[in-house]
Amino acid sequence: MQHPENSDSYSGLTVNPGIPQPPTVNPYLRPRQRRRDNTPSTSEIIQGILRGDITMLSRAVTLIESTAQPHQAIAQEIIEKCLPHSGDSRRIGITGVPGAGKSTSIDTFGIHAINQGHRIAVLAIDPSSERTKGSILGDKTRMEKLAVHPDAFIRPSPSAGSLGGVARKTRETIILCEAAGYDTILVETVGVGQSETAVHSMVDFFLLIQLAGTGDELQGIKRGIMEMADGIIINKADGDNIPRALLAQAQFRNALHLFPTPPSGWTPEVLTYSGYYEIGIPEIWDMIDRYFAHVKANGYFDSRRASQARYWMFETIDSQLRAHFYDNPMIHSLIAEKESRVLRQRQSPFTAAREILDTYFDKINP
Repeated sequence: MQHPENSDSYSGLTVNPGIPQPPTVNPYLRPRQRRRDNTPSTSEIIQGILRGDITMLSRAVTLIESTAQPHQAIAQEIIEKCLPHSGDSRRIGITGVPGAGKSTSIDTFGIHAINQGHRIAVLAIDPSSERTKGSILGDKTRMEKLAVHPDAFIRPSPSAGSLGGVARKTRETIILCEAAGYDTILVETVGVGQSETAVHSMVDFFLLIQLAGTGDELQGIKRGIMEMADGIIINKADGDNIPRALLAQAQFRNALHLFPTPPSGWTPEVLTYSGYYEIGIPEIWDMIDRYFAHVKANGYFDSRRASQARYWMFETIDSQLRAHFYDNPMIHSLIAEKESRVLRQRQSPFTAAREILDTYFDKINP
């Protein structure tokens, strides 16, 4: 490059050419080798589950919770291979109003069971926000002892606005946990509501946690939830709250006499305890032991497991039919068209629904 300062008229000024710049690409740089894909195969995941590998178990649960079709296919294969190794466990559902101490109680129950030689798996269903669809998934933080114990596995799952869907995934997760060697499965629900029905259909023993001295005691005596409970425990029975806990215990016992005898032939018991101070924990486990001895002796345990399997078969059929209907592109566009007509009051909702279904059965599935 010529500079005007180098002309003869500027004899006293010169511009040095400077230092030549190195090339932009390092000649000594070798192309980086691609990192090998460390994703385990399906057989490796199954073998890891059967030998109790928590990492492989967590990967399999993630596949179950995924909505991607390839992941669902792999998850179903894993479940089918693990199914023969499942079934030999105690499935216990735990429910109660928010703030009743479910997570604290599970932490205490779990450590007590582990000290008795059991392995504990905790499946917590966490409610999702209706606005953001997000979940905190913070139940594990309240189980401080179980969270760090090698014989415990804790897995919180978001409800994602569909209790039926997360319940189905939870039931499949139970199969994997049993195949991994966990002999006690604790399923924590989101609270008193619709989730209890779904959880009741996948557990052997349903435990209801109640509080005393929190207001109208009749609010806790609801026919639906009381009929599902196999055992009722009054939490926070310590200090000045002991008289109120004993009063609540008597009220619940009197209320249970109004209900017919459950199909299991077991009369639900009402106990008091303190999860924080770990008072009355052995008595609760003794009640659970007596329940399982009772239902296994009269054959109700096996019949209930069979009815649950049949129930989830039909639930899966219903969910698959709904997914096949709503995921169809033609139905998706037709629904948008009919919805617009219904909102403009050009067509009634009933005729719109009939036309959509007629299109589905006549053109898509003739």
